[in-house]
Amino acid sequence: MSSSPIWRFLCCAVLLSTCSTVSLAQNTESKAPPVIDVHVHAMDGTFPGVAPMCPNTSRFTASDPKGKEEPFGWVKEPCTPALYPSGPGEYMKDVLAEMERLNVTAVTFGDPKSVQKWKDAAPARIIPGTSFQNGMSPGQRVDLEELRKDFTTGGFKVMGEIGLQYEGISPSDPSVDKYFALAEELDIPVAVHMGTGGSGRANVMMPKFRGSMGNPLLFEELLARHPKLRVQVMHAGYPMIEEMLTLLQANSHVYVDDAGLIWSYPIKEVNRYIERLVDAGFEDRVMFGTDQLLWPKLMAYSISIIQNADYLTPQEKRDILYNNAARFLRMDTAQGK
Repeated sequence: MSSSPIWRFLCCAVLLSTCSTVSLAQNTESKAPPVIDVHVHAMDGTFPGVAPMCPNTSRFTASDPKGKEEPFGWVKEPCTPALYPSGPGEYMKDVLAEMERLNVTAVTFGDPKSVQKWKDAAPARIIPGTSFQNGMSPGQRVDLEELRKDFTTGGFKVMGEIGLQYEGISPSDPSVDKYFALAEELDIPVAVHMGTGGSGRANVMMPKFRGSMGNPLLFEELLARHPKLRVQVMHAGYPMIEEMLTLLQANSHVYVDDAGLIWSYPIKEVNRYIERLVDAGFEDRVMFGTDQLLWPKLMAYSISIIQNADYLTPQEKRDILYNNAARFLRMDTAQGK
């Protein structure tokens, strides 16, 4: 894993035992329509102590600095369904089996070796992505020419996940401009973490994280310098909907994904945010994602939220689940019809 935000999120997720009352049907069709998940992490191995996870918990709880503070803020409550972690060493196999069952192709992020392992295991299902952030240490960067090789000869297709918000840095910061310049030069889309993070308590576990650095309008100077850059705003810039709509209105090369947001906030809030994007006229730039990690059934659960959204038409559901990402990634859009 090359992205420090992912490991920081895991610090929260490892202890997660929260619950929700939401129960949504999973796609169990034998010939499921194709789905593109634009936000998956190339994890594997053993995750000791990981509890069942309850998606779409109803609220976040406050904490007191004078007492013992847990690293996550989700309320603890009963739920159905609970999502269970894989057994030791079974995670990659379990997720790939789910992808096959659900007919999912996934943009999969991580360090080049980890991503290549997933690509080798399921070459038809994995679109490889990697970033210029190196490991868990803030400020660590991959050499520019090494990253160039990843995209010119290594088969990588997306630059991400870029988690500058966890370092308290704007995507328009000059210190990282050369990497975005490379992406524009090579016509590689970039996937940048913006908005949600910290599970309600970033201040406890992630001291460099800044909510203000998740403002989607921070992309404006970057996009002015690199007008041909294709941008995937991860987590749809949640909760800054007004800023997100402003950026989408001003920049037609910007798309969003609903990953993380789709399962880690109250379901009413999730649907309200996605519906606002669609109602504002940007249905063709909303892409499906999970932020898939730890719990293999998370992907099916997240797909079901889109499938069961009564505010979306059948065509809008297919666009979000497949067509918009296929267009953004310049893949075959015919399958999504």
